[in-house]
Amino acid sequence: MITISPSVSIPENEIRENFIRASGPGGQNVNKVATAVQLRFDVRSSPSLSEDVRERLIILAGKRITADGVLLIEAKRFRTQEQNRQDARDRLTELIRKALKKPVPRYKTKPTPGSKQRRIDIKLRRSTVKRTRKPVNTDD
Repeated sequence: MITISPSVSIPENEIRENFIRASGPGGQNVNKVATAVQLRFDVRSSPSLSEDVRERLIILAGKRITADGVLLIEAKRFRTQEQNRQDARDRLTELIRKALKKPVPRYKTKPTPGSKQRRIDIKLRRSTVKRTRKPVNTDD
């Protein structure tokens, strides 16, 4: 059981972990031992998440989510299987915690009278500068 918050926890049977060979440093060990972890979590069919959390998690996951709605996290930062496994679980936990937070709604605001006046003053100054750059008309 992975505890995300007091109200949300994910049972172990909803998470699948595959161990694969990692690229990068590790000497001969890298060719022999499967230390990298591929963690899979089916977001769309998980009963542990509410509908709004599920939608926010899919948006937050971005390219890490498959067409079937499965979240795929690869962890290969460390040289040991257990550290990579814990890293993948921590990253899943952090992602779900971010999805639990409801975004603050944006309220429309109107510009203040002072900001309107400053904008008009800047426009007038700019138009004056451009007017003075024009060639002088000497037809009169």
